[in-house]
Amino acid sequence: MKELQNTTRDIARELARKYSTMTHEELDTLESILVPKKFAKGEMILKVGEICENIYYIDKGLIRQFYYKNNKELTEHIGADGEIFMCIESLFREEPTELQVEALENSIIYLIPKHRLEQVALHNVNIQIMYRKILEESLIISQIHADLLRFETAQNRYLRLCKLKPQVVLRAPLVYIASYLQMTPETLSRVRAATV
Repeated sequence: MKELQNTTRDIARELARKYSTMTHEELDTLESILVPKKFAKGEMILKVGEICENIYYIDKGLIRQFYYKNNKELTEHIGADGEIFMCIESLFREEPTELQVEALENSIIYLIPKHRLEQVALHNVNIQIMYRKILEESLIISQIHADLLRFETAQNRYLRLCKLKPQVVLRAPLVYIASYLQMTPETLSRVRAATV
């Protein structure tokens, strides 16, 4: 059986439902700037040195944002269906990013080009509200992750992740979950065994 695909209209509605109510005209406008793209498992969505020009909405799939430090891959973010991601510094400074984004599953992702979004936000107050709420959410997610690493024990970090992102815990490879929680895969295995 063929999997039902969301349309750009469905995604515009989903974004409106999540972030801001919109008129039919505003939905039309938002729909007109959305760019659907498919990424295969293992495909790079954004590479080091590229400029992040979009806010990304995951319709279906799983992604990870990561960077290299001392020749080691460190996972900064893992996102699943219905989540937004971006490389925020690159997006706003229009400078090359140090982060990379990889599809961990075959993924359908909607690109929201920043320049187009800013143009239409000038004339559509609810799109402006949506834009602001997306940025607020992104900052809050970053803060929650930073606080998790600063203040929580390994076990509590894992339990919080299970509560905040159950799909990520179920679908992402353990090595990336461990990296995201800043622990070794061995520590993660012990923590998981203790929480069963």
